Amino acid sequence: MKDQFYQYIESLQNNITSTLEEMDGAAKFEEDIWQREEGGGGITRIIENGAIFEKGGVNISAVHGELPETLRKQFRVKEADFYACGLSLVIHPKNPMIPTVHANWRYFEMYDKKGNCVTRWFGGGQDLTPYYLFEEDAIHFHTICKQSCDKFDLNFYPRFKKSCDNYFWNTHRNEARGIGGLFFDYLKETKEFSIQDRFDFVSEIGNHFLESYAPIVKKRREMSYTKEHKDWQEIRRGRYVEFNLVHDRGTLFGLKTNGRIESILMSLPPVVQWKYNYQLKENSEETKLVEILKNPKDWI
Repeated sequence: MKDQFYQYIESLQNNITSTLEEMDGAAKFEEDIWQREEGGGGITRIIENGAIFEKGGVNISAVHGELPETLRKQFRVKEADFYACGLSLVIHPKNPMIPTVHANWRYFEMYDKKGNCVTRWFGGGQDLTPYYLFEEDAIHFHTICKQSCDKFDLNFYPRFKKSCDNYFWNTHRNEARGIGGLFFDYLKETKEFSIQDRFDFVSEIGNHFLESYAPIVKKRREMSYTKEHKDWQEIRRGRYVEFNLVHDRGTLFGLKTNGRIESILMSLPPVVQWKYNYQLKENSEETKLVEILKNPKDWI
């Protein structure tokens, strides 16, 4: 399974980066192949200063070795080895009318000291972070998410949508990072679902990612915007940074386990503002967005 999934994310990375390059029309992804001293490595691809995409990364990795202490405590084991692979992406567009998007799909195995696999699971999801709210974009993104989930279980979309709303919550701001999508973790083998079923589900989500995001980019990329729109985008990007550095489990895990810092922090936008005690104007488009972020909505 680990070989099957790694081959899948290799192919998915190629598909996503080539499609985004074609959409941008100006910038190309730069590839950085790296090795992890403890075992494994990855392929980081970064796009910057494009016609559409101000900064973005589409990264894959496969790492293995002794389970870090933080995870040994979490899983309540004294000794164990692990293997983990996945694809992670974040795209920050230049135009404030185009939302930022994040997605990742990952697979994990843990072994005893004899090399026997004692547990394995899939995780991942995708979420949208707009700066100006176009409800038809939110509905489109969630519709693609739901269609992929419904092929496997009608309970998946409402369950994983709620998990996403709960996870991407900036507790210290009492608001969501964005308008959600899907979030799932610890998808193990069960009586109902084999590990192959789990792979099929995760790959179905990954295969339709571009369908959920690319039409929104194409619809909004020619929209005009002002400096005030750009300022608001950069203020909201600050909230994105706050979530990633304060709450995000993947970022914190990477920082605590000697992860590759450039790959971990590739999710951060290039230009951000923090304005002291920033106040919104009543009945503005910016206020409309924040009201939704404070009260997550069922889009379908």
